[in-house]
Amino acid sequence: MNLRRDVFQAIADPTRRAILLLVASHSMTAGAIAANFDTARPTVSKHLQILTECELLDQEQNGREVYYHFNPSKMKEVADWMEPFKKMWEERFDNLDNYLAELQKEQTNNKRTTLKSKNRCQTKRLALQTGN
Repeated sequence: MNLRRDVFQAIADPTRRAILLLVASHSMTAGAIAANFDTARPTVSKHLQILTECELLDQEQNGREVYYHFNPSKMKEVADWMEPFKKMWEERFDNLDNYLAELQKEQTNNKRTTLKSKNRCQTKRLALQTGN
């Protein structure tokens, strides 16, 4: 059975995300990639097949070795999908920053008011004690 795979299915798996991180820095052979995992080589090969089908990895034959290269242009699909969410969260964090700044300002003002009240009470107490 031949399933249609997409980028989101590919990056849903933590092992495949780890493979992408490895290959993003430099091209690697299947053996070099597999050496970074505690799984059987056929399992890593299956992950490589899925990443290649989704065009997140490109293959290059160099003699007897096949090198895997990261294809960053395919990740643009993920970045484009995430962009509205990123804007929404940035806006929410900005609102939270503003709210926290208001609370901090309010607390500072309350502390000043409390200190002034304390000072007045101490002054009155002192005046009562001295008989003024």
